[in-house]
Amino acid sequence: MVDAHNRWRDTVRVPHLRWNAQLANYAQEWANYLLRTNKFEHRSNSPYGENLASASGQMLSPSRVLDMWGNEVNDYNYASNSCTPGQMCGHYTQVVWRNTSEVGCAVARNDQKEVWVCNYNPPGNYTGQRPY
Repeated sequence: MVDAHNRWRDTVRVPHLRWNAQLANYAQEWANYLLRTNKFEHRSNSPYGENLASASGQMLSPSRVLDMWGNEVNDYNYASNSCTPGQMCGHYTQVVWRNTSEVGCAVARNDQKEVWVCNYNPPGNYTGQRPY
């Protein structure tokens, strides 16, 4: 997961992320909860940044998850620091957020689906700030 994140971070020349086991445990708790309750939502009042992904009928790899988030770059306009209306860019901007230094990720699976959670410290996506 760290390598997959850092490949995307290399594209905009921001420092690499380090793995944080505490963040990974935090992410695992939330991934387990989302799978168990069949919900798909961000943890409220978290002190960390968070990206979510899910899939049914397939097993995603770390590279595939990061490419799902990273490919949001196609809808991100750096000059205006905005996303194409109706599209999502926040996963991408969190992945490449310059000031984020640590990541921890987890996946929870059952026979029907899987849920991926990554938590970021410090968090990104502050309104009015550019990611890099």
